[in-house]
Amino acid sequence: MPKTAKPKTKAASTSSKASASPKASGAKSKSGHLKIATFNANSIRMRMPIILDWLKKEQPDVLAVQETKVQDHEFPREPIEAAGWNVVFHGQKSYNGVAFISKKPFGEVVKRLYPKDAEEQARFLMGEYEGVLLINTYVPQGFDIESEKYQYKLKYYSDLKKFFQKNVPNDRPAIWMGDLNVAPTEIDLNNPKGNKDHPCFHIDARQALEETMKGKWTDLFREKEKGPGHYTFWDMRFPGAFPKNLGWRIDFLMGTPPMVGRLQKIWIDTKPRGLEKPSDHTFLVAEFLR
Repeated sequence: MPKTAKPKTKAASTSSKASASPKASGAKSKSGHLKIATFNANSIRMRMPIILDWLKKEQPDVLAVQETKVQDHEFPREPIEAAGWNVVFHGQKSYNGVAFISKKPFGEVVKRLYPKDAEEQARFLMGEYEGVLLINTYVPQGFDIESEKYQYKLKYYSDLKKFFQKNVPNDRPAIWMGDLNVAPTEIDLNNPKGNKDHPCFHIDARQALEETMKGKWTDLFREKEKGPGHYTFWDMRFPGAFPKNLGWRIDFLMGTPPMVGRLQKIWIDTKPRGLEKPSDHTFLVAEFLR
């Protein structure tokens, strides 16, 4: 999640709908549609009531979760499974962590971007669901552009690009999703001038994302919505950030060409961000033809 520079007092847009299509209705997805969502929970245990309620109302086929912040042996799988969902996860103590919550069980999943690195941070989870390869990532935030953590972020993007080139053919139905911790353009955050040296907007980070996407991945939200003021993250350190829509768009659903062709609609569900004890992020949701 970005640690945001003090925002301007005037938002790029005061709308909280941020919808690239008709907003979420709560109805179950049509049988002909595959409904995929992503959400940075900022602690899955803290956000369990919000997640369970959202799952019940929206009935996605798959929800990708980031920043679960829990070791695997402490992961709260019981309430999720008791509600009728399947879950796979990869976590670590207090930081990072990723999970897939789904209607149908996943088969084999890959939990490491670096197979030989036993100390790898829990930021990566990949599996196939109904013939679609799903890749859930929590990209490093970067801390400060002068820090080693920022260099790690840039390297992580470089390594993701290599992984995608080797393992994700352009003609394979695939979705890369999650908190990618980069706002790609000036319209993807409220205060671009004040955040030009922020690790989630610095030119090197934006170019790293662009290079990773090049020739393979399409930002699916921008396929349906070209305008400003649509965000997925609002900094908790500024109490007025969400009401004034002073946010960032750093959560994504990226698609290979086959998924671009199957995309029906995509939207940001801002309502959960306004609930009691919310995450600083909210849900990004898309429907595809099966």
